[in-house]
Amino acid sequence: MKRILLMFVAVLVLAACGGNGSEEAEKNGESNLEDLFITIATGGTSGVYYPLGASIGTILEDEIGAETSVQATQASVENVNLILNGQAELALITGDTAYQAYEGVGPFEDQGAQEDLKAMASLYPNYLQVVTTEDSGIETFNDLKGKKVAVGAPNSGTELAAQVLFEGHGMSYDDITPDYLSFAEAVDQMKNGQVDAAILSSGIPNSGLMDLDTTHTIKLIPIEDEAMKELTEKYAYLIETVIPADSYSVEEDVSAIEITNTMIVNQDLSEDEVYAITKAFFENLDVLSETHSVGEEIKLEKAAEGLSIPLHPGAEKYYKEEGVLE
Repeated sequence: MKRILLMFVAVLVLAACGGNGSEEAEKNGESNLEDLFITIATGGTSGVYYPLGASIGTILEDEIGAETSVQATQASVENVNLILNGQAELALITGDTAYQAYEGVGPFEDQGAQEDLKAMASLYPNYLQVVTTEDSGIETFNDLKGKKVAVGAPNSGTELAAQVLFEGHGMSYDDITPDYLSFAEAVDQMKNGQVDAAILSSGIPNSGLMDLDTTHTIKLIPIEDEAMKELTEKYAYLIETVIPADSYSVEEDVSAIEITNTMIVNQDLSEDEVYAITKAFFENLDVLSETHSVGEEIKLEKAAEGLSIPLHPGAEKYYKEEGVLE
């Protein structure tokens, strides 16, 4: 009887130890990566975010065994809300959207500062491309007055950037007829002559503009010097750049503004999970490059640059191991 009692006590002790171990593992952020289901919020199917998101999903399935789902969205603002509401684990957004969400300004003014927002990596630059066609008669940004202009899907990164561009040129939506269209819709409407110009925030070349360039001679409208100076001084996330002549059938470089794209991550993912995701991502950049040329612009050494929100501890751990951060 005494022997049976001792055995029963031993079983209870072992069970308790096992339970404490599981609790400790959970407390330390350890997890079974193969149990992860990762929703990746991207953008419209004709933009750069969607194919990159699909490629990232493939990498995470192959490298860490996670199950993934790629979600087409209205892009940046929606993606921030999907992350904050726990409906996505990873999302691609523009740097200006990250700044506005974290500070609680712009489209996030009613929600307040979103200080739980966490970054995984700085990615590649978006170029603010003001596009029209040769037969539109539009030569300068000021010529957009009175015209019908596609400004991006409502509350997308493009639409937020469009507002800033008009502000820098001393204009507003009151000076134009704004049309809230996705990249694909904007291109179709320009083809059909239903909009006069479009503003896009994307990597270059943009596939929709390449398609438009096959049927119409496109014209890129430069950002004027005074507007460039005002905007880059006022907003630290805006960088002066040029769109190279060989990006489309345009003969000269065009002055433009650049915004860095950011990968954000759900703060509820553990340090181990985000570390594994970050490691898999940067060890397979060749897969991204095969998907789209912007993949070649994503560099590990620049992964922590130009961020307007804090890094997730898991990403920070990886960057410190790789010497990107001290």
